[in-house]
Amino acid sequence: MADTPSGSAQIVIVGASLAGATAAEALRAEGWTGGVVLIGSEQSLPYERPPLSKDVLLAKKGTESAQLHDQQWYDDNKIDLRLGTTVTAIDPVAHTVTLDDGSQVPYGKLLISTGSRVRTLDVPGADLPGVHYLRTAEESQALTDAYAAKPRVVVVGAGWIGLEAASAARERGSEVTVVEPQSTALASVMGEEVGEVFADFQRQHGVQFRFGAGVEGFEGTDKVTGVRLSGGEVLPADLVVVGVGVRPNTELAEEAGIEVATPDNGAGIVTGADLQTSVADVYAAGDVARWDHPKYGRPVRVEHWQNAKDSGKTAAKAMLGQDVEYDSIPYFFTDQFDLGMEYAGDIPRGTSYQVVFRGDPKSGAYMVFWLDDDHHVLAGMHVNLWDTGLDAVRELIRSGKQVDPARLADTSVELSDV
Repeated sequence: MADTPSGSAQIVIVGASLAGATAAEALRAEGWTGGVVLIGSEQSLPYERPPLSKDVLLAKKGTESAQLHDQQWYDDNKIDLRLGTTVTAIDPVAHTVTLDDGSQVPYGKLLISTGSRVRTLDVPGADLPGVHYLRTAEESQALTDAYAAKPRVVVVGAGWIGLEAASAARERGSEVTVVEPQSTALASVMGEEVGEVFADFQRQHGVQFRFGAGVEGFEGTDKVTGVRLSGGEVLPADLVVVGVGVRPNTELAEEAGIEVATPDNGAGIVTGADLQTSVADVYAAGDVARWDHPKYGRPVRVEHWQNAKDSGKTAAKAMLGQDVEYDSIPYFFTDQFDLGMEYAGDIPRGTSYQVVFRGDPKSGAYMVFWLDDDHHVLAGMHVNLWDTGLDAVRELIRSGKQVDPARLADTSVELSDV
């Protein structure tokens, strides 16, 4: 293994997230026999987040099903896993991190995989019991338990987490209303045309919407009883789920003098294609990293499961001195009622695009593509077309070929021939 961290210096990973735990696993898989310290502020063993808003909310599985490995695996692989521990400072000069008990841990290479935290609503009543967020295993379990009573549920935010929380609540017997200030569901990520298809799908399963409405506050004394909208309407609620996005946990990096992008420029810790930050021997992966994407020729930051796994592996290889570039095509998926969707690609903010449907959404199985003005494929997704999958979509994106929108929409034409 060439150019490994100097001497026997250990590798420290700040953030026992999916990206952090995947990096630790990859270090051992790549042959690193030196020390690995994985530090996480949660008490839970490292886990994947997608099950928390899917099978766990449906009470099909417990939160332990989302764990990557059990404790024995970390012991067997000699990974020093420190849970319930918070890193309070990074010293890039001394090559140390400081823990919340005041002790210091030295590193040869450091990976920051601190992930994101939920955006909270700063409105009257926001701290009332019954107002839930969904990010951690603990929050998922609390919401799962609360759903058992079949409460009247109001979901704030019609993004992916909001729609998954809404579908799980409906499947478990609750009345559900989703409040969203934009004109339809998923408008900022899918566009209005596709977002409305998802909204209609949710309506068919009994979910109600209040679009174009903000939240002014939550009603109640001992617990939440209603949601007050910007127009004055109060929606009765026994339980509220707030899903209004996340923000990357960049504070440690900023305080250490590591370059961090502004919110207007994607936020996140700035890295090169090898995921190394502006400071020597310090890398970033997962939600918190904004890296120079070699395929796109521009910075990208992605807040999804696949990115955490892929970037964790790439960062591990980079820390071991391997010549790597992180060029994965962004990917995410969702499960809502009987709908399964996979998406690949990236549409830069402010980009104009054309939406092309391949198949009829009313059939429940179709594809959608987003093309730029020159008919290059920016992104594509399938709904319930598991035999088709996304390989052809990724190939169209990577090839950079111009496609004929009419042929792309024609299901009798192979995707390789568009």
